[in-house]
Amino acid sequence: MIPKHKLLSDFNPGLTHPLYLIRNRLLKSLQLQIPKLKGKIMDFGCGIKPYEPLFVVDEYIGVDFIGEGQTYAKTKVDVIYDGKTLPFPDEVFDSIFSTEVAEHIFNLEDIIIELQRVLKKDGTILLTCPFTMPEHEAPNDFARYTSFAIGDILKRNGFEIIHYEKTGNFIEALFQLQIIYWDQSILKIFRKIPVVRTVLRKAVYGLFNLTAVVCSKIFPINKGLYLNNVIMAKKL
Repeated sequence: MIPKHKLLSDFNPGLTHPLYLIRNRLLKSLQLQIPKLKGKIMDFGCGIKPYEPLFVVDEYIGVDFIGEGQTYAKTKVDVIYDGKTLPFPDEVFDSIFSTEVAEHIFNLEDIIIELQRVLKKDGTILLTCPFTMPEHEAPNDFARYTSFAIGDILKRNGFEIIHYEKTGNFIEALFQLQIIYWDQSILKIFRKIPVVRTVLRKAVYGLFNLTAVVCSKIFPINKGLYLNNVIMAKKL
């Protein structure tokens, strides 16, 4: 397994982080799937390239679009595209990686066609997108995809699904939403008292996250509600 110690703490969070559940489960999945990506790779919607340390590839190119509401600066982007057409010739990449981007793309199917165009035959794409998550990066938050929807979009546009999983489960999804509510609403009351807010954040988030982990081990697993879609597909 690829080491994760070089990742930023926001993407390799501890139990007291408000997004521990969704990002910890996603990271565990990515650690298993990323080693399957080889050659020349495009990180589509790369942002700050948070998972780049997990890759061992020949060439790593970050592509992104500049828009409203984006959380991180685009200082690590290698290529800026116009949101419609990727500035690359046909079949130039061996692999494509795109994580937590699909929900921010209004014309997702058009972009999937573009990704398919620049990917070599038999090349692979690793794509993730959230299923349980409040609106974020407004106003560019357009969709939540079920397992059926995201798979169908890929299959209709020249891909074969070779791996699919749902991260998290019903219990963890409910706790994740509760933690985000506390982070965005309740604990804001203490924003002018930094010490109190920090102590409360660590106590509340740590308790909720730990409870979610324990309950997930005790109670029956139900994945009708889950955290993330993780899907690997091959270009036909």
